[in-house]
Formats: sequence, C-alpha cells, structure tokens
Amino acid sequence: MNFDLTEERQMLQDTLRRFLRERYDTATRNQILDSATGMSAEIWEQLAELGVIGALFTEEQGGFGGKGFDIAVVFEELGRAGVVEPFLDTAVLAGGLVADLGNADQLAHVEDIIGGACQMAFAHGEPTSRYDLNRVQTSAKMDGDDIVLNGHKAVVVNAEAAHFLVVSARESGQPGEDAGISLFVVPADTKGVTIQGYALLAGGRAAEVMLDDVRLPASARLGKPGEAFAAIEARVAAANVAQCAETLGAMETATRLTKDYLMTRKQFGRPIGTFQALAHRMSDLLIELEQARSAVINAAGHLEAGRKPREINISAAKNLMGRAGRLVAEDSIQMHGGIAMTQEYELAHIAKRITMADHRFGDTDYHLERFIDFAAA
Repeated sequence: MNFDLTEERQMLQDTLRRFLRERYDTATRNQILDSATGMSAEIWEQLAELGVIGALFTEEQGGFGGKGFDIAVVFEELGRAGVVEPFLDTAVLAGGLVADLGNADQLAHVEDIIGGACQMAFAHGEPTSRYDLNRVQTSAKMDGDDIVLNGHKAVVVNAEAAHFLVVSARESGQPGEDAGISLFVVPADTKGVTIQGYALLAGGRAAEVMLDDVRLPASARLGKPGEAFAAIEARVAAANVAQCAETLGAMETATRLTKDYLMTRKQFGRPIGTFQALAHRMSDLLIELEQARSAVINAAGHLEAGRKPREINISAAKNLMGRAGRLVAEDSIQMHGGIAMTQEYELAHIAKRITMADHRFGDTDYHLERFIDFAAA
C-alpha cells in the first residue's frame, strides 16, 4: 500500500508549512494567547484564503478535500506550529455537522465557514456526560410551532467567538440512549443563551453555555428529529483523526526541539546528546514518533469505513497517541531541564498541547475500553 501523499495534498502541506513557519512563531502565539479572544482573526482569514478550511470539506460541500488524509495533513501542520485558532471546532465538528445534515438555507453557512467569514462551536458535552456521546440531558420540547431548549453545555470550545452554536438536545428517550438526540443551529445572540467564557490550558477559549427557554423555529433543526447520533459519532471520529494528527505534529516539534537542545547544550566539553543515556532516551522518542505516525495513518485510512472498523481504529489510535504523547512530552521536558517550562520557549506550549489532547474526546483508558467493546461486539 502506498502511503505517500497525493500531489494535491503535498502542495497543501508545503504551502501551509511555509506560511506557518514564516507567520506563526512563539512570540506571535503568546500574543494571541494573551488577547481577549484567544485567536487571531487575521491569521484565520489568511489561512482561509490559502484554502486550509476548504480542505476540510468535500467537493459536494463546497470544499476540495474532506477525507481522512486531508484532515490529517492539515492538522499535522497546525499541531507542528502549535496553532490555537479553532479549525477543529468550526470546520470539522460544527461546520461538518451542518454540511452533513443541513438543508439548503443551513448549507449557506458552510460557504461562509470556508471563506473565513463564519465561526461556529459544537455545544454537545455536558457536566455529567464524561466522554459518552449519547449522554445528553439538554431537552428540546415543542411549543406550538417553536422548539424550546433547556440545559447546560460544558467546555464548549470557541463559543465566545461563534456566530452560531450547533446544539445537541434530547427530544425523546433517556440519557444514555442513542435514539432521541437532535441537533439545532442556534444563533449565539439568541435570547436565553448565556455564555460564560474562560481560557484553556493548551490555548484557545471555551465556555459554559446555559440554555434557558431558548425558542427556535422548527427550521433550526439539523436533519430528522431524534436521529442525530450517528452523524455526531461520525463527526467526532473525524475530530479524533484531526486531534491525533495535531498531536503527531506537536510530538514532531517536541522531538526536534529536544534533539537540537541535546546537540547544543555542552557538558564536559561535548554536546550532552553524545552521552549514551540521553542518546538512548532520544532513540525511544523517535520510535514512539514513528508508531504514532502509523496510528494516524491507520485512523485516517479508516475514517470512511463502516462504523465498527472506523471506531475500532479510531479508539486504537487515540489510545496509542495518548500513551506515546505523554512519554514524548515528559521526556522532552526532562531532557531540557528548567528552560522547557518557560512560556517564552516553544516547548512549554507544545508539551501542554500534547498532554491536554489526551483528555478531549476520550482519554487512553476510555478508548481502551471502547476498543475492547467494539472488538467483542
């Protein structure tokens, strides 16, 4: 099997890597992190002009990619540079669900997303849901011709900057059941929507979103009533591919920084990287990096497969990336010493990104259990 990138994907990778190398250094990112929005509108618009967002949607949806390897190529470069702008939340999750389920009017938002003019957030997780996608307690009740939403959504990434929220709510059934979950496109300024924002440890911002008698027309629903779970699961699978590829890019940066440091820092008149103990530890990092790359390729290659092979390979990749990422982050910091923890040094942000990636969409333990359940089914 040939794992080389196609000519189009190679061009996309080269263009994105060159742009981020020239425009997205540590000082720029720290300035973005200190800003009130936690993102750069200028960088967002420029990357949209380069076609980065369009690469995350299929041709039928108005883009030119949208497959597993397209997502992996983009997010590996974003992770390599430590980009904090919300591409995953706007394009892969919320925008992807609108593209998958939306009617003609709703699909107009996808064009705006690809052009860089629209921001979205996926309001799905709740305080008691852990990582289970079907544990939705937010309610959606019909009241005449309107739908009324009530509930609490937790850690909604990009909610403050979003023009629209894609909100999950239960129209029937009980928390823990797949059936009965619907999705709604909610303008962020709708009456009854309260957004309480905060900064995230790994960069960017999230919010607690309170829904108090939020009234929507029936046309705000995405797809058929109570049948959104399959689409949510498929989109979270794509988000896991993106997250794994982003972590791989961050691991590559952490490994490169560590190698450079070991060959620059001297002790007893020679680089400390020539000492056998540190050389062996560096070799371990390189081995873990290659395993991680194989896991990302495997997950991306199965993203368009049926549910069982897709979810088995996604959980296998997420479990491996969590374990390998933790080793790379910890060993990189240990081999650097104290400098690795300073905000002005690139590794400080990269290590946090690697570590926190394991806690989104399910950690290593969760995905090990999920892998076992799907394999035994």
